[in-house]
Amino acid sequence: MNQRQRRKYIPSTWIIATKQTEAHACYALYAIDWKRGGRLSWEGWNQLEDLLQFHIPIKRKAGGRKSSSQPAAKIAKRALHLHLNEAQFEELEQLFYQSFSKKRWRIFIQSNRNL
Repeated sequence: MNQRQRRKYIPSTWIIATKQTEAHACYALYAIDWKRGGRLSWEGWNQLEDLLQFHIPIKRKAGGRKSSSQPAAKIAKRALHLHLNEAQFEELEQLFYQSFSKKRWRIFIQSNRNL
């Protein structure tokens, strides 16, 4: 694979994170490409219905030129749903912007998956 192809992320894991505050819930969508160490995020929804209507631009394959979009509702079927408090959500954001570590991501997902 050349450099241009490596920059194209093909997400293999999708995470829908819900941060519950006193007033309302806040939703964010995260995508992880384990093979290339890539992460993508879309944040800022106050209602789940708005998130599910969002069209996510995705690549069909690493070497291909075509990209398409899928509604988040289609991706939500196979996404991990994490219900996080404020501290856990901060930990997720810090993990997202640090250098990529599969071990740290897997530990975070396993520890917060059963909530």
